[in-house]
Amino acid sequence: MFTKAGIKELHSETHQSLVILLQHIATVPANLLRQPIVGFGFPTVWKQLVHILTVEEGWVHDLQFKEFTGWSEEQAPTIEALLAHKSRILAATRAYLDRLSEEQLNTSLAKRPEGWFGELRSPAFILLHVITHTFHHKGQVVAMLRVVGHPAPDTDLQRE
Repeated sequence: MFTKAGIKELHSETHQSLVILLQHIATVPANLLRQPIVGFGFPTVWKQLVHILTVEEGWVHDLQFKEFTGWSEEQAPTIEALLAHKSRILAATRAYLDRLSEEQLNTSLAKRPEGWFGELRSPAFILLHVITHTFHHKGQVVAMLRVVGHPAPDTDLQRE
């Protein structure tokens, strides 16, 4: 069984690690953030960042059976806009978590959100997947930044 407090802490720390990465990205020339890099599913740093945030927002909407039309990098043309989206998404995920009981958090969904596949899971499982998904793509961003000559600082959960 997962606790709300534990998931909230991991989620908050995940967003804090994103803040560290985004602060670094603010120092990287904008053209490098949109430069395609071969070998990545989302070929630019900017597309990776937008993907991280839209997936969290979309999955949390899906958990609530709310419609989600999504958004694209054109709606986040600057680091300030991206940070605003990140803050909004963090607050929405926290608000969703706050409305759940521990039992609801750990009970598998009875109904499949549209477009989902695989086994029905609990909100706790999906929220932990949001966290691992973020770290997967954050790692790709860090690798991409090395390729363009701007290595990122430590953005792990456990930092010095």
